[in-house]
Amino acid sequence: MKSTRLGVAFLLAALLAAQVNGQTMHPSATLSFDAVFSDATSGKTAGKLVWAPDGQHLTYQWDDGQGKALWLLDAASGQRRKLFPLGAHEWGEKASFAWPTQPSGEGYSWSPDSNALLLQLDGDLYLYRLNSPRLERLTETPSRESDPAFSPDGTAVTFVRDSDLHILDLASRTEHALTHGGDGDTSRNAIPDWVYWEEIWGRESHGYWWNPRGGSIAYVHFDDSAVGRYPLSDLLTPYPEVKWQRYPTAGTANPTVTLGVLDLASGATSWMQTGSGPDVYIARVDWAPDGSALYVQRLNRDQTRLELLRCDPADGSCNLVLTETHDTWVNLSDDYRFLKDGRILWPSERSGWKQLYLYRHDGSLERQLTHAAGAVDELDGVDESNGTILFTAHGAPPLGAARRQVYSMSLEGGQATPLAVAPGWNTATAGRPWDGYWVHEWSDSNHPPQLEVCDASGERVATLPNSEPAVAPESLPQWELLTIPGPNGSNLPARIMMPVERRPEGRHPVIMYQYGGPASQVVIDEWEGKGRGLWMKRMAQRGFVIFSVDNQASIYFGKAGEDLQYRHFGEINLAAQLEAVKYLKSLDAVDGNRIGIWGWSGGGANTLYALTHAPGTWKAGVAGAPVSDWRFYDTIWTERYLDTPASDPDGYRDSSAVTSADRLRDALLIVHGTADDNVHPNNSSAFTARLIDAGIPFEMAYYPEQKHHFHDADSRQFYERMSAFFERTLGPRSTDGASH
Repeated sequence: MKSTRLGVAFLLAALLAAQVNGQTMHPSATLSFDAVFSDATSGKTAGKLVWAPDGQHLTYQWDDGQGKALWLLDAASGQRRKLFPLGAHEWGEKASFAWPTQPSGEGYSWSPDSNALLLQLDGDLYLYRLNSPRLERLTETPSRESDPAFSPDGTAVTFVRDSDLHILDLASRTEHALTHGGDGDTSRNAIPDWVYWEEIWGRESHGYWWNPRGGSIAYVHFDDSAVGRYPLSDLLTPYPEVKWQRYPTAGTANPTVTLGVLDLASGATSWMQTGSGPDVYIARVDWAPDGSALYVQRLNRDQTRLELLRCDPADGSCNLVLTETHDTWVNLSDDYRFLKDGRILWPSERSGWKQLYLYRHDGSLERQLTHAAGAVDELDGVDESNGTILFTAHGAPPLGAARRQVYSMSLEGGQATPLAVAPGWNTATAGRPWDGYWVHEWSDSNHPPQLEVCDASGERVATLPNSEPAVAPESLPQWELLTIPGPNGSNLPARIMMPVERRPEGRHPVIMYQYGGPASQVVIDEWEGKGRGLWMKRMAQRGFVIFSVDNQASIYFGKAGEDLQYRHFGEINLAAQLEAVKYLKSLDAVDGNRIGIWGWSGGGANTLYALTHAPGTWKAGVAGAPVSDWRFYDTIWTERYLDTPASDPDGYRDSSAVTSADRLRDALLIVHGTADDNVHPNNSSAFTARLIDAGIPFEMAYYPEQKHHFHDADSRQFYERMSAFFERTLGPRSTDGASH
């Protein structure tokens, strides 16, 4: 087999970089916070990669020292050229799959003929033609235009404004609304509400889909009138303005979503008979390649039954094609394709691990296609002309999921061919449809990412720009992957980073990082740079042991593993963290009396659970944006695992940290953004209220106007505060030779 040379090059570069004049490099000075939050520390790579529909041209963002700009690469020749500078423009959100053969973009997308780009910058739309030297502005309005897409013939652009779908004719520059009645609150057309955006569409604003033949557009209508509202306030003004967010908490009313097909000639909408209602999720929408039918994935509210429907766009009638069921829940996936010959490439976890299956047009199974040792992670590309697929998969337990490998194989079955040789984290970015070329990205936990363009055999055909890291990665503390004994005879995947300099006067304190939710993963052989990744290396430089373990419900253990958390959270993850503490106390370098733990979001929730269900095990913890009471979180995510509060009251009670808050005995810093529209601030308020009632001291930091993921100065200030907290509560040094 042919294989990429990238992995070998990386390994040689690492060995050479580790030596200067034949001597091993000495550790660098402690990373400053400027370095922790600088892109230059890890080195920069090309970003916002989008393949043209012709599969031959790739656009990407790069700063060559003259400012960020959009560049074009011809894959066959390897030639690159700068298209235009971006200046002070800020990208809009990700583009959607609005044109069926166009992959999700990064604020811009290609025209169907691969001769122009549609860009969303600063909330407005721009057009760039490859034979033109300038950006053409298409919109300039107070409202934000989102989810833009070319029509299949490239003569028009559609977009969403003020919760209604609009169309702009590129020749005349005239526009008009295609839908009416969207108000951004109770009614939305062609754009999802928050819970669908977050939990169904994967944080992409899917809401409409062009028929590949043109002439009609499928779109969703959201009726959120029954959904409860949560207030989010701007607290930096004398009289805060309240913004109300439609947000269905567990067990409450969901939005009602209907799917229609709009005929552009008549303006009439034909509504699909999908059984729409608040207890039905329209999970995925796709046109058949020839535009004759609409495929709809329908999920019941219990999320135990996923049905693929084929709907007639003319009369709205729908027929069942195939069904995926599971006793606990069915995981949604984007790893499917509808082929031109009518067959369906479909993912399933029926074996306990996700594999790809090939179905006939009538829904009958033709064959299981992949047989990955572990599981398929992503279907990256399908080349129907050559009958080949490109996919990423991981290996078998115990440490298989720590790494990723890229494979190709025939649609007719047979052996999969690995296309990368370097161990670590290999990913593929391919066009849709895939035409043989793809971008290979590699990193491991101790080496920053590098990118190259490969052909279908895995041979490098072109390189993408990258800058050298400002700090030699080999001079930083290094991650080591390992397994530790776990509950019930299991082997748990873990990783450890030891301080560069061992201190003879005493043992080292430990900071444990966790997440812990179903099918989650923190033990990875992938570079984690700016922010959290470099912060952990900085803390190792300052004398801390850094440690993470994944529990038996993590991705390492497949579907049967994640099902262990069905109807109850906390226990499985806590058991793993306790085993980690036991392992750490067995190490001569560790001070077992000075172990801290932290996490964000679900990891924050598990940090509260750990501190309140095993008080005294850890000396200190940091809970960032935690869910403290699962009744406060959204329907789709929470009910997938815990069912509803009415059907599983014990699970909600026992899984929520609020019910055990009075057991806290360790130092706690709890952190939340006041504008968090994902995990609302009332989660932290409810938990701290119980602490106050119980007379238990704690530390707290609210960050004004920050959402679920902190940005800019607030993110840096959080890590500075967490550093000070752990250094104060755990201490960077031990002089008492504390016992295990």
